[in-house]
Amino acid sequence: MFLVMQAYLKLIQVDLYLAKKDFAALYKKVRSYPVSEKTPSPNALEQVCAAMDMACIWYWKEALCLQRSAALACLLKRYGIHAQMIIGAQQVPFKAHAWVEVDGRVVNDKAYMRELYAVLDRC
Repeated sequence: MFLVMQAYLKLIQVDLYLAKKDFAALYKKVRSYPVSEKTPSPNALEQVCAAMDMACIWYWKEALCLQRSAALACLLKRYGIHAQMIIGAQQVPFKAHAWVEVDGRVVNDKAYMRELYAVLDRC
């Protein structure tokens, strides 16, 4: 339950950046968020992702991909997991999307995201 609360609070924190329309600050926050030096538990990745999923269910409004991915990337880093938020886009029809990868594997979305979206940046 503690991990779900951390995820919920991280969603709120990211939501504040988005409410101010301060994408640059959010981007900098995710990119520079330090990865903890503690060794993550063997099932930490699954636990953190599950906690974020639960927090999104209980969040007071829909958490869209950018908010969810920024919050998850930071929370995973807090637990010693080298996560990257990926920002991608497709041209026709134009769509942008964000997801999180760990060791090149998508952890919070469908595995084929890189086939649908060209990667614009990793942070």
